[in-house]
Amino acid sequence: MKKIVFLLLAVATLTSCYTTKTERQAERVFKGVWTLTSITYPNSSTFVESTLFRDATAKCFENSNWNFVPNNNQGNYSLTGAGCDDTPRSIVWSVQEVDASTGLYSFLLKVVAEGENARKVDTGFRVQLASLTETTMSWEQTAYYEGEPIIIRMNFTKL
Repeated sequence: MKKIVFLLLAVATLTSCYTTKTERQAERVFKGVWTLTSITYPNSSTFVESTLFRDATAKCFENSNWNFVPNNNQGNYSLTGAGCDDTPRSIVWSVQEVDASTGLYSFLLKVVAEGENARKVDTGFRVQLASLTETTMSWEQTAYYEGEPIIIRMNFTKL
């Protein structure tokens, strides 16, 4: 009887932490260093100065380098540009498949402050993984400007 209870608990634990094969494949593609090459606002006809991830302006994020380590879902990014703080920021990230038929993914990014335990970070930023190939990636996030929704698209290339 004890063996059966133990087996049921083990199965329940494993299935609660389970990621799909597709999610694992996407996480493997993330592995490595990426450069955020451009930030666009596809559904906006006006210039928008945005602050991304409550960190810095979009200009500081352009040409920033991002390192993703899939075996522990951690990494970091460093900003570039004149007047931008180039101190590396630690991140924790995860990918969730939203719709298997369309291949849409949701991407959760948590910025970890220096000296902070990543497990204790309970806030983050959710973006949609609009496209992902071996060499390019695009994220989209919906924000509001003057009461209207706008899309912020972040385009990456793999180094």
